Amino acid sequence: MNAVPNSSRHHLSRRNMLRLGGLAAAGAAAPALVGCGGGDDGGGGGGGADSAEMQFMYWGSSFEQKAINAMLDQFESRNKGVTVKPVYTPTEYDTKVNTLVAGNRVPDVAYMGGSMVYRLAEQGKLVNLYPYFDKYPALAKRLPGTYFWYGKDKTVGTQTANEVMLLWYNKAVLKEAGVETPPAVAEQAWTWDTFLENAYKLTQDQSGRRPDQSGFDPKRIRQFGASISVQSSYSWEGFLASNGAAFVDEAGRKCLLDQPEAVEVFQNLQDLMYKHHVAPTPVQLGNNAPATNVQLQTKRIAMAVDGQWTLLDMAQSKVDFGIGVLPRYGEPATTQLGGASVVFSATKHLEEAVELYMFHNDPQYVDLFKNGLWMPMEQKYYTDQAAIDSWTKNDVHPPEYRTAVVDYTLKYATTSFVQRLKNFENIAEVLTPALQQIETGKQPAKEILTALVPRIDRLLQGWYPAQQI
Repeated sequence: MNAVPNSSRHHLSRRNMLRLGGLAAAGAAAPALVGCGGGDDGGGGGGGADSAEMQFMYWGSSFEQKAINAMLDQFESRNKGVTVKPVYTPTEYDTKVNTLVAGNRVPDVAYMGGSMVYRLAEQGKLVNLYPYFDKYPALAKRLPGTYFWYGKDKTVGTQTANEVMLLWYNKAVLKEAGVETPPAVAEQAWTWDTFLENAYKLTQDQSGRRPDQSGFDPKRIRQFGASISVQSSYSWEGFLASNGAAFVDEAGRKCLLDQPEAVEVFQNLQDLMYKHHVAPTPVQLGNNAPATNVQLQTKRIAMAVDGQWTLLDMAQSKVDFGIGVLPRYGEPATTQLGGASVVFSATKHLEEAVELYMFHNDPQYVDLFKNGLWMPMEQKYYTDQAAIDSWTKNDVHPPEYRTAVVDYTLKYATTSFVQRLKNFENIAEVLTPALQQIETGKQPAKEILTALVPRIDRLLQGWYPAQQI
């Protein structure tokens, strides 16, 4: 799984492994790795002049592990004399990478979180892939927001895969309540008021009463109309953009969460839980809440904002689900995000490592795109019908996927600020507790955000660069 960071510690089921913020998890020693790209005995030094031994380090679920290992097998079969050892690291990933870097025993190609990407790139430990754009034209034709730039004509490449935030729902629950399915076309997106109105219709207490009916018991709710995580910035970034707001200004030096448009969004999210009782509070959700697909299947929740990666589990569950675009305030908007993949400059097989980099997330060779976990980066997969069909025309992707996800991404997705904002790992340490406060409902959002802004201002250092190709 390569798409949401563990730095924010949010409710989204996938985010622990996506590490855009790149906060290192503590307390685990690095595994004993042999044959790594750096070090005296690493990087395939033995094996002959015509052979190359490399390592590919990654995180993910057991499903992703199986798919990545199959991809590596394909790569070896197409590149005689090359062997690639998978280094599957599902926990404490950042800590282990840091230990390998310190010991000069890094892998050749690896997944990596955003903050660590920039730090190691600036130290010269990662390969600048910009000079390879001519050799690999597909690398230069990816969605602009997927790149990690760290200077002029300097990029480690792109996300491993792209992801966007969407509105998921249980079709049967909506039909039973007489609620029309959420629009799958961005220009027809529900307004926030319409979304709230329908969330009321989809919320029931243990006696079957709705929040707007006499006798409704907010302490004994059987089914919630909606679920949106306040702690996950990915859940609310799209709403901010739609309402003409932003996390910081264009210079990346001033936090804007205390502006009226931003306050409105956060107060609305808080009100879903405590005023309208149509979304679960943290207490009602529980510390070990099931994944979104399970909550929809069990009818605990009727609609949920979650990432595209949820499609993998949805397709394997028994729920009759649908995908809609997010509710809007003004213009439609969603957030795109993804962890990075990199080539370490210590590799002893640079050309083979770059070749592996280009191969490892090519939809032609990896079934994670067709199976619903990943979205491609190359633009043709969003604009060329044959290319779109190559990864979406199957039983996993529902009919509305083209407009609700492909077109939505191309026209209305903005890259998460987490991916480009400098010093985010320290900003997250201040931001996360404030978001948790909002979720408790003990103070209005405005009070919390007003106190938060000057604390974030002191940590802001601007943006990492963006560059047109």
